[in-house]
Amino acid sequence: MRVSNFFISTLKEAPSEAELPSHRLMLRAGYIRKLSSGLYTWMPLGLRVLRKVEAVVREEMDKSGGIELLMPAVQPAELWQETGRWEVFGPQMLKIKDRHDNQFCFGPTHEEVITDIARREIKSYRQLPLNFYQIQTKFRDEVRPRFGVMRAREFVMKDAYSFHSSFDSLEQTYRVMYETYTRIFTRLGLQFRAVAADTGAIGGSGSHEFHVLADSGEDALAFCPDSDYAANVELAEAVAPAAPRASAAQAMQKVITPGQKTIEEVAAFFDTTAQRVLKAIAVMTHENEFVLLLLRGDHQLNEIKANKILGEFRFASEDEVHRNMNCRTGYIGPVNAKVRVIADRAAAAMSDFICGANDDGFHFSGVNFGRDVQLEEANVHDLRNVVAGDASPDGKGILELCRGIEVGHIFQLRTKYSESLQATYLDENGKAQVMEMGCYGIGVSRIVAAAIEQNFDERGITIPAGMAPFQVAIAPIGFKKSEAVRNAAEQLYADLSAAGIEVLLDDRDERPGVMFADLELIGIPHRIVIGDRGLKEGNVEYQGRRDSAAQVVPLQDVAKLVQSKL
Repeated sequence: MRVSNFFISTLKEAPSEAELPSHRLMLRAGYIRKLSSGLYTWMPLGLRVLRKVEAVVREEMDKSGGIELLMPAVQPAELWQETGRWEVFGPQMLKIKDRHDNQFCFGPTHEEVITDIARREIKSYRQLPLNFYQIQTKFRDEVRPRFGVMRAREFVMKDAYSFHSSFDSLEQTYRVMYETYTRIFTRLGLQFRAVAADTGAIGGSGSHEFHVLADSGEDALAFCPDSDYAANVELAEAVAPAAPRASAAQAMQKVITPGQKTIEEVAAFFDTTAQRVLKAIAVMTHENEFVLLLLRGDHQLNEIKANKILGEFRFASEDEVHRNMNCRTGYIGPVNAKVRVIADRAAAAMSDFICGANDDGFHFSGVNFGRDVQLEEANVHDLRNVVAGDASPDGKGILELCRGIEVGHIFQLRTKYSESLQATYLDENGKAQVMEMGCYGIGVSRIVAAAIEQNFDERGITIPAGMAPFQVAIAPIGFKKSEAVRNAAEQLYADLSAAGIEVLLDDRDERPGVMFADLELIGIPHRIVIGDRGLKEGNVEYQGRRDSAAQVVPLQDVAKLVQSKL
């Protein structure tokens, strides 16, 4: 491709709203342009990268036995009403009406549509298993679209759905998809981890997320470097302390602590650490029950874990705290509490701890479970986020934490949707059975941004070669002024193109600095510079995008060198 026949539109500076490196660089490199909040046009350069990601995803899905189809982006409300998700999916769903006042949505996901296809088309166990997939645009009305295509409202996704006559068959396909995703992200040159995850709004049983590792990632991941254990912090188990609770060594005392309400303030007042302070969190269940959740002062509540124990809940208001505890938030604690108390495992192992005295301006010190607070074993649960240094749940080491960008998610849906939509098949005995289902998603457009979050420097994008918009750039100095330079560039361009290499020939009449800056910014992995001075000695300069300096190469050898690099 010649630059004169293509379209490159780079920027020296990105808009101030661009926060992440990927957002800034995709705008500066001319990969994307913003249309509206969360809506982006994929410009020619960016579209080439997007299509390369799609190609890898499609190839590996086909190898895995997936069958491609394409479902409508606009879906009728009736299907969603059958599964009960029309009202509960939330404001992320963009609802629209046609001229006849019929309700539709712009599909945020396609479980309903594919299950409708299955119930109409699949009749016998002999047709199973089947795994359908599509690569298609989705729309989710994000409350706060941000980070460019990383969290856009409109995005490109690969979603696949499998149907089975047994759970064993589902598990087998689930393993195949796990391996397929591993191959996809490996081929794309990404550093990633697969982690056990919560099923969230999609539902089902087993679930794994695939995360590209990046400091800018929204998700916290826990992993054990000495084993294969990895999980999203939302799901990672915080195991009970190995050591038993120490015996009481102090007497409980009520201490005046005026104005000391936060964990940090209380710890400083008692000249101790947050680990010695008990944190009490007041919540209200969906049945309007007031409950105290106890955590060690240095730990954070995991709301997903708490939700699995309590059901839906919310944090109690100041009025509710005062009504149930007769004091203000900041001074509540479990001593003599007349409400249900649930303790985290680490909190339950504390002794001689400090906690609120249920009296404004006072705390207790030297508090112990068993003597001062009765705590039943049934009310001890895993309630907190894991932290670095915790024991790994598999018993093979300690946990470390990192950040990740979710780019893929696989679920064992089981019968959540097939039951609602009555998707059945006839078994060997002619009896109707509900199909087992799996769901497997990849954020195709998000992968582009995630890859850039891992691969950039002060000059621009250093995206993996398999995703780069072009493989090689030819930068001729004085292309329109020097016949020797022009002839050499044209011949090299023809030779590399004939070898099936994607080449960008910069035939603009630009200064070398402008050419080099653009080619580095847009992330072309290999660059060949041709100039009169080098040609007099029969040489050109080759430089890899990640190389610190160029190397002089004979013109006659440079094509072979590039091919060997590729």
